[in-house]
Amino acid sequence: MTRRASEPLYATAILAGRAVFGLLRLKPSVTGLKNMPDTGGAVLAITHFGYMDFALVEWMLWHKNKRHIRFMAKKGAFDQKLVGVLLRGMRHISVDMKAGAEAYAQAVSALKEGELLGVFPEGGVNASFTVRELKSGAIRMAAEAQVPVIPIAVWGGHRLLTKNHKPSLREASGVPICFAVGEPFTVPGRPATGLPATQGEDAQSLTQALHDTLQGLVDGLQAAYPVDGTGQWWQPRHLGGTAPTPEEAAVAEAERRRLRDAKSESAGTSA
Repeated sequence: MTRRASEPLYATAILAGRAVFGLLRLKPSVTGLKNMPDTGGAVLAITHFGYMDFALVEWMLWHKNKRHIRFMAKKGAFDQKLVGVLLRGMRHISVDMKAGAEAYAQAVSALKEGELLGVFPEGGVNASFTVRELKSGAIRMAAEAQVPVIPIAVWGGHRLLTKNHKPSLREASGVPICFAVGEPFTVPGRPATGLPATQGEDAQSLTQALHDTLQGLVDGLQAAYPVDGTGQWWQPRHLGGTAPTPEEAAVAEAERRRLRDAKSESAGTSA
């Protein structure tokens, strides 16, 4: 199946998103839309520069064929009362970063049932606005489920809401949102193990190829973007913006994780 016949909660969420994006007068443009499948399972490997990327990609796909995407999201989001109800109601998949086997199994099962699975292989929002090193899960799940991986780059969505910056409504209004959908990756594999087949390709090399493809798609979107980002917070440093370099972003992220882990350990000790 491609999606359930009736999913009222998902349909309502899409309508709400369309209303918000309409009020903001966002200006979407898409290249490579033909690469998005109308039927069958696939892993959608998406760049992650802003917190609205998941909603924007669903919005883009809805205009093509009205299919629903099952996103993999961190457990912390599911633990929030209202957000958790919405995520579970739309059949998204909770990922516990310390015990991911259950989420992995759910994702592979969904793919085998013909679902579209939305994955952010960078693991989290990247404040440098360049594609950082990817996790191999997207490739491994596609291999095990015997479905393609479809690379998707989003540029402009981070101007709505992203790490370290919450734009005003005025700043977010009328923002161009650009998508580039790449050619599907055919991932050879053995369904029983999820391991890539021979031919000299393994999960690591395929993941690197996916990274390079995503960065190439982003480069193209940035070059064609209709707004000059020189001196802007949302433009990567190598293109004349003031965003952190990949190295600076990595240091800041490591410190953020350290503080979060320390807080978690402190809470556990207190309990």
